[in-house]
Amino acid sequence: MNITEVRVKLIHSQTDKLRGFATITIEDAIVIRDLKIIEGTQGLFLAMPSRKLCDRCAKCGGKNHLRARFCNDCGTRQKELRGDTDDRGRPRLYADIAHPINQSSRDVVQQRVISAYHDELARSKEEGYVATTFADLDYDAYDA
Repeated sequence: MNITEVRVKLIHSQTDKLRGFATITIEDAIVIRDLKIIEGTQGLFLAMPSRKLCDRCAKCGGKNHLRARFCNDCGTRQKELRGDTDDRGRPRLYADIAHPINQSSRDVVQQRVISAYHDELARSKEEGYVATTFADLDYDAYDA
């Protein structure tokens, strides 16, 4: 797998574990956006782009996130603990949109993105630094 470009958007919030977003280009042919760089208990790791899992209201059929207590459409109270659980017994609330097929591929992607994050972080401390632009994405909301 040839990762031909990595772009990193730093997030400077000290109250959150999110440290940045990344976009990778593979073989100058495929782009994967919204990879999250997160500060975990054992250092930085990469979270793949994901979407919230939803279910349907039993009364009206409206679509609701699994943690919703009430239906977004009709207001009916939803059952607790809906949906599947993961290997640790925790509710599975998100599903990856794109992800590596095996651990070695995940390691390659994570190593390249974390390396690019450290490079961008070092550049951000230099005089005259101009942040990487992500004009097509709405990451500015995380800088607040």
